[in-house]
Amino acid sequence: MVGGSHMNFRIQGVVVPIVTPFKPDGALKVEALPALVDFLMECGVAGLFVGGSTGEGPLLTSEERKALCEATVAAVAGRCPVIAQTGAPTTAESIELTVHARNAGADAAALIAPYYYTHSVEALFRHFAAVAEACKDFPLYLYNFPAVSNNWLRVELAQRLAECYPNIVGIKDSSGALENLIACTRVCDGQFNTFVGSDGLILAALAAGVDGAVSGNANVVPEIVVALHRAVASDHLEEARRWQAKLDAARALMGDGGNLALYKALLARRGVEVGSVRAPLLPVEEEAVEQCWHRLQALLPKAEHR
Repeated sequence: MVGGSHMNFRIQGVVVPIVTPFKPDGALKVEALPALVDFLMECGVAGLFVGGSTGEGPLLTSEERKALCEATVAAVAGRCPVIAQTGAPTTAESIELTVHARNAGADAAALIAPYYYTHSVEALFRHFAAVAEACKDFPLYLYNFPAVSNNWLRVELAQRLAECYPNIVGIKDSSGALENLIACTRVCDGQFNTFVGSDGLILAALAAGVDGAVSGNANVVPEIVVALHRAVASDHLEEARRWQAKLDAARALMGDGGNLALYKALLARRGVEVGSVRAPLLPVEEEAVEQCWHRLQALLPKAEHR
């Protein structure tokens, strides 16, 4: 165990778990990343999250995940932090991907719990400890998404890991359990960097002291999510409520992350071509895209319908 003072690394604001561009044959299309990155940066996002659920990370090989990380770092060119999702079912692969992310120039890594099997708390501790030991100089985030990992990362585990490993700097919580995330804001005397991963809870989480949001819907409507964060940060809660309502309406239209093909088709409507999804995910019908886009435009800030 390392112990010692907490690593000084903190991001505040909206982090976007970017979609992964594909060619028609299903191969990675990393040459499409600069346009996507530029679009999101122009809208004021605070960081990018690579290879997550919205990015079809589980459908990528390890080598593809590495290539995607490298290409994103190159496209960003230091303009904002890049967090690579490096969690995997095995500890060895998680270490390999995390070491690569560090060497590729990512600013931090986030690790979902090793998925498929349900593990004991002690097994989870040892897994994250091994990754932290292998990358002592690299900021790491826990990624709590029990619906897909079959493992809960509760505040007690986060506290224990952060106290033992100063480079475990925060958590992205997509569990929907706001009480767990709020409790995490108190880890390491409030130094733990916390992100809500459930878009319906962004206003509530930010108002409770959470640092930011990792928002899949922000791929398509970054202006809305950024405006929501800025309103809360400025203590304009009535305005924030209006932005959360707009986001909720957009979530309802787009399926709230349940239809990644629709996200990508809507991005094309906004001038950012990223292809479609990888099998076994299904493409979306053009009629559904047109209907959604027609209604979505009314939610966007004026002059942002590109």
